[in-house]
Amino acid sequence: MAISFFHGRRWRIVRFYCVGWTLAFVFLSIVRGVGTKELGSLQFDFESSMMISVTLGPIMGLVSGFAQIFVEERIYGHISIQRLLLLRFLYSILFIVFLTFLAYWVYQLYFGTSIDFLTFAFDTGSGAIYFYVISMDLMLTVLHQVNLMLGEGNLRKLIRGRFYTPREERRIFMFLDLQSSTELAERLGHIRYSKLVQDCFNDLGLALQDKTEIYQYVGDEAVLTWEFKKGTQNQKCLKTFYNFKQQLKKKEAYYQKEYGCVPFFKAGMHYGTVTATEVGRYKKEIAYHGDALNTTARIQDQCNPLGSELLISKEMKIQLQEDGFIFEPKGNVPLKGKKEKVAIYSVVPHAD
Repeated sequence: MAISFFHGRRWRIVRFYCVGWTLAFVFLSIVRGVGTKELGSLQFDFESSMMISVTLGPIMGLVSGFAQIFVEERIYGHISIQRLLLLRFLYSILFIVFLTFLAYWVYQLYFGTSIDFLTFAFDTGSGAIYFYVISMDLMLTVLHQVNLMLGEGNLRKLIRGRFYTPREERRIFMFLDLQSSTELAERLGHIRYSKLVQDCFNDLGLALQDKTEIYQYVGDEAVLTWEFKKGTQNQKCLKTFYNFKQQLKKKEAYYQKEYGCVPFFKAGMHYGTVTATEVGRYKKEIAYHGDALNTTARIQDQCNPLGSELLISKEMKIQLQEDGFIFEPKGNVPLKGKKEKVAIYSVVPHAD
């Protein structure tokens, strides 16, 4: 169950920046290249400017994408905000320098020029271009952060108006809960306990399988969801849980040093038809309503009584292959709010 280096989430970040920077340079070419004249010594016609734009865009997107991945996975949350802002400032300077070298190389490759690099870098009007690049870098970063706050992909869905009116979807839900949370909070205190939860959910993000969505964080609990076909494909919904366990185990020494414990999560999983809709006028989010969420939460509540780390409903079990996992029946269990008992199974991976 190794986690791929270039998994879906990282690919989506790189793709976002590649498309974003390409569009940004194309927009600049249109604004500067239609009905305008360059003031500097280098004269770009519209076709030449577009050729440079579609070359620079993907390359700068790769740089920005990998820089964002590095910050999110290696730096963010591990240094003070002052140092983070300082690094961001230094990155902007290096980004402009790299862009200038790259633009000079591309121009030489396509058209050739007799001017030296410094003349090219400080040509008339270059300051305005550098200001534009820094502004676009900031805008793309803000858009990426907004997308993360809404849930990956949901910003695009909101803009398209997909959830403007309620619609039904068939979805899988998993409720993940930190065990012994009350005891940990009392022992660690509120600040260190909050830092523990923050570290855990950062590691959850690193462990997610492709197409897994984080629906909500509720205190020390996380709610994951999948579109039904994507979640059952290759047992992604089950693998996500054990990838998370693997990620926590990899950082066992860190958690022991920082908090004197290794966090342990238990989970419940179920699927069903829910209503997805946009809620809130002044703070928007995508909300899911339906019995499937209530049932999933009640299944998760049974992890301690039944002595299992991952429980799923019989309906969920029927939809999954048994390759790589052992499903043990736990019987028909009464769940709070349900008139009839629900058949529940525990899930454990086969021993390697």
